[in-house]
Amino acid sequence: MKKKEYSNGEVTVIWQPEKCIHSGICVKGLPGVFRPDEKPWINIEGASTEDIVHQVKQCPSGALGFYMEKGHEKQDVSDDRSPQTAEVMKNGPLMVYGNIEVKLPDGSVEKKYKTTAFCRCGSSNSKPYCDGTHKKTEFKD
Repeated sequence: MKKKEYSNGEVTVIWQPEKCIHSGICVKGLPGVFRPDEKPWINIEGASTEDIVHQVKQCPSGALGFYMEKGHEKQDVSDDRSPQTAEVMKNGPLMVYGNIEVKLPDGSVEKKYKTTAFCRCGSSNSKPYCDGTHKKTEFKD
């Protein structure tokens, strides 16, 4: 899976474009950092490390992640013991927050950390996960 990293020396933001469902939460929260019409689209110098980390944690698809650089605390989402929560998004995916294991029809298991967006519209090309297709199909529910 393709991934890009952006560092300011304190934090490195990881972006995995294939996971992105284009919710726009990052852009709305920190438009000085997340600029979809520019290249590179992440301006890691556009806000404080604390603000960037806070916003990355809001990413509903898990496309954005982070780790702290040397001398700073490293975030290990795989050891998060917080309870799982599911939220049905209006006209959008089923969001599951927390660490989960997804058992797929072929018997394989995928471990998911932090946030996972599941398709509810039935049109995703990456089922069972949401890929943002609900916006194109104008899914309503």
